[in-house]
Amino acid sequence: MSHADIGLIGLAVMGQNLALNINDKGFKVAVYNRTASKTAAFLQGPAAGSAIVATTSLQELVACLKPPRKVLLMVKAGTAVDALLDQLIPLLAPGDIIIDGGNSHFQDTERRCSRLEKIGLLYIGCGISGGEEGARHGPSLMPGGHRSAWPAVQPVLEAIAAQADGEPCCRWMGDGGAGHYVKMVHNGIEYGDMQLIAEAYQLLHDGLGLPAERLQEIFRDWNRGPLDSYLVEITGRILGVRDTDGQPLLDKVLDAAGQKGTGRWTVASALELGVPLTLIAEAVFARTLSARHEERQRAARQLGSSGQRLEGGENEVVTAVHDALYAAKLVSYAQGFMLLRAAEEAYGWGLPYRDIALTWRGGCIIRSAFLNHIARAFAKNPELENLLLDDFFSTALGKAESGWRQTVVLGSRHVIPLPAMAAGLTFYDGYRCRRLPANLLQAQRDLFGAHQYERRDAPRGTFFHSDWNDQP
Repeated sequence: MSHADIGLIGLAVMGQNLALNINDKGFKVAVYNRTASKTAAFLQGPAAGSAIVATTSLQELVACLKPPRKVLLMVKAGTAVDALLDQLIPLLAPGDIIIDGGNSHFQDTERRCSRLEKIGLLYIGCGISGGEEGARHGPSLMPGGHRSAWPAVQPVLEAIAAQADGEPCCRWMGDGGAGHYVKMVHNGIEYGDMQLIAEAYQLLHDGLGLPAERLQEIFRDWNRGPLDSYLVEITGRILGVRDTDGQPLLDKVLDAAGQKGTGRWTVASALELGVPLTLIAEAVFARTLSARHEERQRAARQLGSSGQRLEGGENEVVTAVHDALYAAKLVSYAQGFMLLRAAEEAYGWGLPYRDIALTWRGGCIIRSAFLNHIARAFAKNPELENLLLDDFFSTALGKAESGWRQTVVLGSRHVIPLPAMAAGLTFYDGYRCRRLPANLLQAQRDLFGAHQYERRDAPRGTFFHSDWNDQP
């Protein structure tokens, strides 16, 4: 008998936690995993005593579902999704809905939407943020795809999503690959945010020589002000963890960062769309540089790496680093929304910028206090060209600028790399610069390649070529 509200395929930790979350919210969920023993272990362990229905085949799973059938895929992104679709599609009927909750590339989601539309099936690519804890207790959800599928899945997704100010952190993102694109940009901002926090930590730890206890106090204090955010919060938590010998565990973690690729996707999309995503790009490159751990050790021995301790009193430096972190974080988010606007112009998804900010307020990794200010900025002016032009952001950057500059100078002077903080400041200066040296670039291009140039004293779109080798 068809009795389950939704089916879920894939019982890794994220899938298990989402199934438990759905069950807790009063929806009957049927689950399937390719390895039957994992399904059995789940029902005997975390799902013991729940109303979750275990199935042993895709056919059995589909037979359990009420029409229109809703199936949530929680499998590894890439070819695994296409292989599963090949098996699942013949079992479904027109009007049934497939939801991909993995970190799929938005172009794959676009392709799958087109494929399923031709045979009468509906497809949703749903970005999910919040990790294992979010999946269990309330993630941030970013669904997009076939809009006609939204009313059928909205009650379930809104029920399991995190809540912020009494509202679910779940909004419809737009057509096609919009949901997965928004999640990709979310992850790009996450890269930037994490790198900025790491740079602030290194300045205070290596530059001032502050112990973990004092650093924990600082980050906890920062989390009570404008820097209030999940990532700043967990940084304070991490700094308080001790190893078995009583020493800070963080000091024993190898400084070689991993990544799963969404940050690179974000930067690649920015390059394709011509968006200066400089801070986020530097955050991605900082991870790739960190991964060259052995090479960096050899370079340190040959080239030297030691710097002097930071100048100035502790309070002065801590305040400056706070302001630099805050200002650069604002730039990181502004660059992310620049990319979203460019994608909207390129793909026509109808991206809801205000709703995106509201969706990110709870459950997700980049949740922070100033997302409410981003939402207000777009509510006030839906056509806002850049967040930096909103009064809140321009005022905040103006107040933090002095400390931001002081921090970047300190890093340079004392051999502490600040790729993201410096890139953010350089972007800020470049964005508000009336005249950049691109005139020289255009002259060079015209000289060696006859690429032509525009003149300041002629209408835009009028092009000229000169013989730059003609000397008087």
